[in-house]
Amino acid sequence: MVVVSVSIGEKLLEEIDRIRDDMGFSGRSDVIRTAARMFIDEKKNLDELSGDINAVIFLIHHKRVEDRVNNIKHDYEDIINTQVHSHLRDGNCLEIFILEGDAERITELSDRFHGCGMKHIKLITV
Repeated sequence: MVVVSVSIGEKLLEEIDRIRDDMGFSGRSDVIRTAARMFIDEKKNLDELSGDINAVIFLIHHKRVEDRVNNIKHDYEDIINTQVHSHLRDGNCLEIFILEGDAERITELSDRFHGCGMKHIKLITV
């Protein structure tokens, strides 16, 4: 196996350790490998979507990246039916997007959000 160095914040490392202990992983590397596999599988499934679909995207981000979210969402007004924005604790925001349209456009929107500093993103397709 190839060894890869990764910088991880203290809070995320604590979560990795908790998951390791709760689920019986042999070490942090096993947790991270499993998470990477799950992320890759999810991305492959999204890439296979086609046609018109309905979907929901949940985002949690810090208030400081709100301009990025707004810039991206304006490029996808054709597939965004509804958006809900709510302020959370510690300067975080929750965004919920209800989407309808071409699967490729919905996947593209999700990919753009992934690449711009979201703390959490979840795409659910119907």
